[in-house]
Amino acid sequence: MSPPDPVSAAESPRALADLNRWLGHKTAEERVAWGLETLAGNHALSSSFGAQAAVALHMVTRQQADLPVILIDTGYLFPETHRFADELGARLALNLKIYRPRTEAAWNDANVTRLRELGVDGLNRYNRVHKVEPMQRALDELGVRTWIAGIRRAQSQSRADIDFIELRDGRWKLHPLADWNDRDIWNYLQRHDLPYHPLWHEGYVSIGDTHTTRPLTAGMSEEDTRFFGLKRECGLHEDWSGAVEQAA
Repeated sequence: MSPPDPVSAAESPRALADLNRWLGHKTAEERVAWGLETLAGNHALSSSFGAQAAVALHMVTRQQADLPVILIDTGYLFPETHRFADELGARLALNLKIYRPRTEAAWNDANVTRLRELGVDGLNRYNRVHKVEPMQRALDELGVRTWIAGIRRAQSQSRADIDFIELRDGRWKLHPLADWNDRDIWNYLQRHDLPYHPLWHEGYVSIGDTHTTRPLTAGMSEEDTRFFGLKRECGLHEDWSGAVEQAA
């Protein structure tokens, strides 16, 4: 069975659904190969260099070595994340593109330490400035037409229904690992001798900024380890309608 043409999928919800069903019968590696060959370029892979990030980084760049890899450095990443990015960058010869929040908009340490008391609204405002706007700027400046991301349905309830491919703000967004579970991730890491993020071994199952990330302890769900349990998503993989304008 041939896949629906991406042009048709962009114009018809039914064709897009058919394309997602077709991708569901392919391996993750086949989805990457199809995306790189078929979807409009330029292509780029985003990575937070989080707990299990080595899988997508390895899988995608083995098929296109010079593919831009976008890392959003919020200014509050763990030192271990910086070292992990440096180590994987050297080992995999990554074409790393680092984007940061605009200096004039970035929050200062005093405001960041108040994030918990500011609640969901404060978290959303912080994320728009430190994550969403830099990512939008990266995609625009790099001319990205196809954005590849390593997010998975098993990671959280908020991601349980993600498709393999979607349209986002006029560009394709491809999730080749969408149907993988933690065992699939472990098997791939073992097969290719790839590491977890160093904080994984200290109980961190989802790793973002220092002030909004906690290790998993007894009585907590994985979703409680981020953003004080108030929310799960940082905004990068959510609807951006109006978000960038509000961050300006």
